[in-house]
Amino acid sequence: MPFTIDPLALLAGAVAGGGLFLLGLSLYGLRPRPSRPRRHLVKVLTTRAAVAAIAATLVLVVTRWPVIAVGTVLLVFAWRGLAGGAAEERAAMHRLEGLAAWTESLRDTIAGAAGLEQAIPSSIRAAAPTLRPHLRALIDRLHTRMALPDALALLADELDDPSADLVVAALILNSRLRGPGLRDVLGALAVSAREELDMRRRVEAERRATRRSMQIVVITALAFAGILVVFNPNYVAEYQSFLGQAVLVVVAGLFGAGFAWMRRLARFDKPTRLLMGGGESHG
Repeated sequence: MPFTIDPLALLAGAVAGGGLFLLGLSLYGLRPRPSRPRRHLVKVLTTRAAVAAIAATLVLVVTRWPVIAVGTVLLVFAWRGLAGGAAEERAAMHRLEGLAAWTESLRDTIAGAAGLEQAIPSSIRAAAPTLRPHLRALIDRLHTRMALPDALALLADELDDPSADLVVAALILNSRLRGPGLRDVLGALAVSAREELDMRRRVEAERRATRRSMQIVVITALAFAGILVVFNPNYVAEYQSFLGQAVLVVVAGLFGAGFAWMRRLARFDKPTRLLMGGGESHG
């Protein structure tokens, strides 16, 4: 007898998947993500939606299992997250390395008897490419007669990094108090940033093995399930019934919980910022 897609099975799968998603959301919440241009976000979502639609259609044609088709859509959208934030961590390390180099350049410029307002524009030539747009924006604000502490607070919000907050906080204090010793403070912060960068690199090397193991587990599980469906359909024929689809919801939920747990082990949790929201009042 040909298998027909039961709307009740689709509804049950959607409700169960939504319940699991809301359960995970209530337990762990949402992590704040750095802001991205709207055009880039729309492009990424459009690409993922197209890939998810094609993959789900193929899975539905081969298996005739609506629950697995819905799970395929969720997997496509969550696949990049299975890396555990590796790309974000690499970008953070690049920013930290650039911050350390810029701090050293600013320290050396101040050592030449230049004031902070003059040292910041001079230091942009030695800044890393990841920092130059933010420093140019800082210089533009200074040219529009914005107070240096306010402009530095906005710089901290744009960089959105705990290590950058330490450097910016030292600059803000010096711009307000005009006391001596900024060169020594910047030197110490540059050394601290280098040490943190070395530590992050060691931790990243250890977490890379965890991420690779997680990806191997995911690919192996999916490949094994696909082989069973294609080469031994009689073995999984029971899943075509309504009860079988309900069982698949439970199985997929368990796999999803396991993948989420493994991703949490491989994820990098960014420390809390020192100057959180310091520039909001300056719009």
